[in-house]
Amino acid sequence: MNVRTTLRGWLPVVFWMAVLFVASTDLGGTKHTSRILVPLLRWLVPDISRAAVNEVQLAVRKTGHTAAYALLAGLAWRARRRMVDASQPWRVNDAVFALLVATLYAASDEWHQTFTATRQGTLTDVALDVFGASLGLTAIWLWGRWRRRW
Repeated sequence: MNVRTTLRGWLPVVFWMAVLFVASTDLGGTKHTSRILVPLLRWLVPDISRAAVNEVQLAVRKTGHTAAYALLAGLAWRARRRMVDASQPWRVNDAVFALLVATLYAASDEWHQTFTATRQGTLTDVALDVFGASLGLTAIWLWGRWRRRW
C-alpha cells in the first residue's frame, strides 16, 4: 500500500466530513434550508399550511441526516477496503470499522452543533445518523450479493 492509494481512499471521506461539518454550522440550520424548501413547497402546493411546511421540512432534514451518513459509511468502507486485502467481497470487520467511523463522527458533529447558537446537538440525531450508516452498509452488502448472482 502506498501513499497515493491511501489518499485516493481517504480524501473522499475527509471531503465528505468537511461538507458535514459546514452543514452542522448555522449554514445548515433550519433558517437557511427553509429559504429553498419553503418557496418550492409553496410553488408546488400554494395553499399548504405552515404546519405542513414544518412537517415536510423536518422530514427532509431527517432524511438528509440518513442519506449523509449512509454516504459517509460507504466512503469509509471503501477507504478501508483499499487498505486491506479486498479479495473477499464482504468482510464484517470492514463494515464494523466504517460504522464506527460514522458513529464517532456523528457524535462529534452533534457535539459541534452545541457550540452554534442556532443549532442544537441531540442524541436522537446521532441515532438517526447511525441508522443511516447502517442502511448504507446494508445497501453495499445487498449490492455485492446481487452482483455475484449475475
